[in-house]
Amino acid sequence: MTDAYTGADLFVDALESYGVDYVFGNPGTTELPIVEAIGQSDLEYVLGLHEDIAVGMAGGYAQTRRYHSHHDDSVLPVGVANLHIAPGLAHGLGNLYAAKITGAPLVVTAGNHSTDFRHEEPILSGDLVDLADQFCKWSDEVLDVAALPTMLRRAFRVAMTPPTGPVFLGLPLDVVMEETEADPEPLGPIPNAGRGDPAQLELAADIVAAADSPVMVVGDHVARAGADAVDAAVDFAEASGARVHGEILSSEVAFPTDHDQWVSHVPPNQELASMLQDTDTLVFAGCSTHTTLTRHEGSLYNTDATIVHLGHDAWQLGKNEHADCAVLGDPGLVLQNLADRVGDRVDEETLESRLENVAGVKEMVGARLSSIGEGSGDDDPRASKAQLVDTIERVVSDPYVVDEGITSKYAMLTRWEMDAEQYISNKGGGLGYGLPAAVGAAVAEGQREDPREVIGFIGDGSYQYYPHSIYSAARHDLDLTVVISDNRNYRILKDNTLDLMGGEEDDYAFVGMDFDPPVDLVKNAESHGANAQLVETPDEIEDALEEALENDGVDVLDVLVQD
Repeated sequence: MTDAYTGADLFVDALESYGVDYVFGNPGTTELPIVEAIGQSDLEYVLGLHEDIAVGMAGGYAQTRRYHSHHDDSVLPVGVANLHIAPGLAHGLGNLYAAKITGAPLVVTAGNHSTDFRHEEPILSGDLVDLADQFCKWSDEVLDVAALPTMLRRAFRVAMTPPTGPVFLGLPLDVVMEETEADPEPLGPIPNAGRGDPAQLELAADIVAAADSPVMVVGDHVARAGADAVDAAVDFAEASGARVHGEILSSEVAFPTDHDQWVSHVPPNQELASMLQDTDTLVFAGCSTHTTLTRHEGSLYNTDATIVHLGHDAWQLGKNEHADCAVLGDPGLVLQNLADRVGDRVDEETLESRLENVAGVKEMVGARLSSIGEGSGDDDPRASKAQLVDTIERVVSDPYVVDEGITSKYAMLTRWEMDAEQYISNKGGGLGYGLPAAVGAAVAEGQREDPREVIGFIGDGSYQYYPHSIYSAARHDLDLTVVISDNRNYRILKDNTLDLMGGEEDDYAFVGMDFDPPVDLVKNAESHGANAQLVETPDEIEDALEEALENDGVDVLDVLVQD
């Protein structure tokens, strides 16, 4: 043990100077200098019992703090995860992928063997930078302690600069143990993507004004830009009379779903997506996942339509659909600019005609979506997904929802009127992000003066990826309620089998898709320190949920639901 100031001390001091409060991790030998330095600091180390849990917690924390930062300039909207060398980083790749797709601003680090020892190919060796690279905005390794201040500053800036996302830094053992006299470098302000090219804004306004029936598809990049950006989307919709839908695989609220011009999310179904986007003018605002799960035949939109793309990620503009006009800039600033321009171009008669068209489509779509989640009938004693969602909405006042319900998701999205900054879900599609992310969200909400109730809405298949996430929540005395929508099978895979291969359910064996016998999720949750109960019928849900909300700790409700 030495009193010398080392790279590990510098790392921790830099985090504290930037405003980091928590490091999520699972420790290993090459991380011991970092972990010890954290122990001597004001940072709190949040232990995950698996590296992917640590990354998922950091992701949910970062997504939630990003919302907070739009209202408080002192909030640093970054999650930090510290993993253990090559196998530990490999364990964390599932949720690093999820963080990439959901745009969570993360700084992920992992220890590594000393630079002068790797030629012996010691155990746990691997190319960390290459391993992480495909899921990061930037992936690198600090090979000299003199470079550490600059590379840390760069890592945080890259993670936070729109479009936000994860970065990775490898931290070799000799670098973090090396003595140094350096100080952390100041982070500096983070730029937004600007207000958009004036010429393209004028062109976009002319296109929308000349439309017969404009449709706006809003994506999660609008939600990530904050509640003001969502308000700007509303202003644009009202100025233009556009019909509004959410992009396929929406994971945040980019438009208030109780607004008269909101119709629906575009489902990942070719027939319905094509129907909803069969119009003369489309505005894609901040979209990034607007396509189907598997290959589709033909186009998802009217190929004769005039199309406007806008957002802060140049890669997404014109990526899958042609762009007659592309506006690169902060989604909120661009939409507000467009709202002002379009308002001067669209007269009241045109606006009224467009709104009548919106109302007609909304009525037709509403009739088609109304039965989602209503279940298989009265002979099944379990709750329908609709009953579960309706009860949560009725009982919990203004919660913050972290969703990985998979097949229960659309019951929630079609029945629950959501506002900006109220909801996040797993955008990447890989299971195992939602439960750790709910834990991270609870950490973030606990930092607010007036924290919201955090509801983790998790399918049973998803829950069983990382049930030991509950240990981290209980260990750190978090206030979290997890509601498991439990149909005791991988229902999404059965649905996808039928969509992909056709036929009826009786035609298939559905190998590996049922949990028989089922895992006792109540005992499992209790073993990790939570209060837990099994909810077997619809009339038990409300009392169980109210009891859980009265508790300050971690509660898990395993609610049996129909397929």
